[in-house]
Amino acid sequence: MRLETDTTHWPLIEEFVQKSGRFLLKKLARNDTSWADHRQSHQSGFYVPAQVRESGFFPQLTQRQDKNHIFEVVCPTFWPQLGELRNESWLKHYRNKGPEAHFTRLPKVLFSELSPASWLLGGVMHDPIGGAHHWFMIIDSESQDAALLESRLDIQSDFHFGLFSPSDLLLASRIETDELSELIEEIQIALERGTLHQLLGKYGSMPNSTSISEEALSTFLRESGNTSLNPWKIRAPGDAVMKISRDIEFRIYKRHELKHRALQVAQVLATHQNVASAAVSGFPSLDRIFLSASQQRKNRAGKSFELHLARLLRDGGVRFEEQGVLEQRRPDFVLPDRATVAKREKRSFYDAAILSAKTTLRERWKQITHERFNCSIFLATVDDRVSAEALRDLARLEITLVVPESLKESSESLYSKNENVITFRSLFDDELAKKRPSLLLRQTNSVGS
Repeated sequence: MRLETDTTHWPLIEEFVQKSGRFLLKKLARNDTSWADHRQSHQSGFYVPAQVRESGFFPQLTQRQDKNHIFEVVCPTFWPQLGELRNESWLKHYRNKGPEAHFTRLPKVLFSELSPASWLLGGVMHDPIGGAHHWFMIIDSESQDAALLESRLDIQSDFHFGLFSPSDLLLASRIETDELSELIEEIQIALERGTLHQLLGKYGSMPNSTSISEEALSTFLRESGNTSLNPWKIRAPGDAVMKISRDIEFRIYKRHELKHRALQVAQVLATHQNVASAAVSGFPSLDRIFLSASQQRKNRAGKSFELHLARLLRDGGVRFEEQGVLEQRRPDFVLPDRATVAKREKRSFYDAAILSAKTTLRERWKQITHERFNCSIFLATVDDRVSAEALRDLARLEITLVVPESLKESSESLYSKNENVITFRSLFDDELAKKRPSLLLRQTNSVGS
């Protein structure tokens, strides 16, 4: 059984989070779920990091008298997705095997056939259900719930696990309090004075993608101490691009989005006599606002990644042409240019390359497949959720996947042992500097060499 990714459990998530004093979010690694997909497996549960085990989130472990290296405790659990109570769940810590503990005797069906980097969400309830204080849910990383959860909690690209309070699930709680107060006051004064149209002039439109990307890059350079996005001077260029596009830029984007959308909602509400009228008569307008917000977020992410990848190539002195049309195809970057790639029978294999960018792959990576151009095809992504099937298809089509350095080594993705998946560091050091030096404007000395 595979969890439905197009069915939302968000009301259930909110219900149980609000019943809890605090809750745990953990990105599931392969060894947290592989037991559910293999008949013969010694493990049957997920691992608990030492920091969580020692935080008081779980009951206190007791040492077994017959085996002094084993510390354990019964921890009954409730699984809202199934409505199932597990009185026999255990937390065990084998001190001779490392700092992590092992949580066992769980519903196998929830852990089976999950997408890579899916989520374990659980909390400690104020009022137990059938003797269980702990509840857990499994959220497939490809689901709507995963996207909403990551947005609400402002999950960063390097996040693996953490403990939260119910108030953290409110999007507004992730914005600076002073900034929120200032915006509320501005809107309130504008409503009282009838000057909402003036405030709309101030926040009525979102900055374009380029402006937000430039602000994010400036923030990264200031915080990291770098003067450019030169991949030869940054040890992990893929991680840098991922941090800028997924973390810093999204944080900046949400601040602008809150002001912009809040003003739009206030404008709708202001045209009605009361809340009930606004909720009913104004619903179509409000629905359009939030639909537009959702679509704009999706479009922003893809464009952002392309902009920062272009800056990485440009600062690295890589010769390239953007959006060059090749036989009715339009890859994101053609190296060094369309004219060179088109001369496929008059040049060597290493005189050109094609590089496409996809923030998340889903099925869209298949858009870049085309007839061979006598050069390598690279597909760059910051997605850690690519399935084993997609990786096999990429290898079969001779498309090399390029990922950030931390994702290549991550236990939560399927990349570490896949030879067809390389890092951004390897792209610049091996595929460009060593194999294709003609694609560089100047000789470089890589930080990775």
